[in-house]
Amino acid sequence: MGVVTSSIAAKFAFFPPTPPSYTVATTDDSCDRKLSIPEVPRRDDVDVLKLRTRRGNDVVAVYVKHPNASAALLYSHGNAADLGQMYELFVELSHRLRVNLMGYDYSGYGQSTGKPTESNTYADIDAAYECLREKYGVKDEQLILYGQSVGSGPTVDLASRTPNLRGVVLHSPILSGVRVLYPVKRTYWFDIYKNIDKIGLVNCPVLVIHGTADEIVDFSHGKQLHELSKEKYEPLWVDGGGHCNIEFYPEYLKHLKKFVSFLNKRSSGSNQDPQ
Repeated sequence: MGVVTSSIAAKFAFFPPTPPSYTVATTDDSCDRKLSIPEVPRRDDVDVLKLRTRRGNDVVAVYVKHPNASAALLYSHGNAADLGQMYELFVELSHRLRVNLMGYDYSGYGQSTGKPTESNTYADIDAAYECLREKYGVKDEQLILYGQSVGSGPTVDLASRTPNLRGVVLHSPILSGVRVLYPVKRTYWFDIYKNIDKIGLVNCPVLVIHGTADEIVDFSHGKQLHELSKEKYEPLWVDGGGHCNIEFYPEYLKHLKKFVSFLNKRSSGSNQDPQ
């Protein structure tokens, strides 16, 4: 039963858009070869990258730069989207929150190679994290992790292993893969994304955002993750919000701004502005 249930959970977790919503091209710019996404408007403040993971896959990422960034945000998107669909939101969030923002596609999503699996997504987020540290000079104390839906899995996993993060945002998060399908009371070895068991290892402020009418991941998942967080920030329970529309509610951006401002004030004495 375990293998069957795990397979079902994995099928829930990964729905890469088919065909991908974008392509990646190489352009020559003043003798400097750069990657671009032809389907979106080209911007000087956006880098397009390919990152090699420890599992041998090449994942596509974008890095949106803000001239007065107060922090850096690493965004792990939901299970039925790719970078082409998320691009406008990434640019908007960078502008509104005054942060540098990296978003990436999981293995098997968009133009990233490989197959989407739990283990691959952990390697994917680690590659993005290392790029932020090595290429852009982002320190852990400057970094906010953001996980949406299935993206809460790699987000909580990385956060549980990184003690000095500035903050974590969990948007419509899951307790675990199997718990989305069945109301089990214990964690089984074959489960995936065991956020319920890892959230207590996260040592920074955690903001949970969840819609009360979520039809995919029950509202109770967000409530329990909030309750289990060590350092709880005021959650955002979006009245009537579903699984895929929370960004359209005005309180979403307002609450995110409030959280980023709170984190910045906590870190104001460090003078560690991200590059």
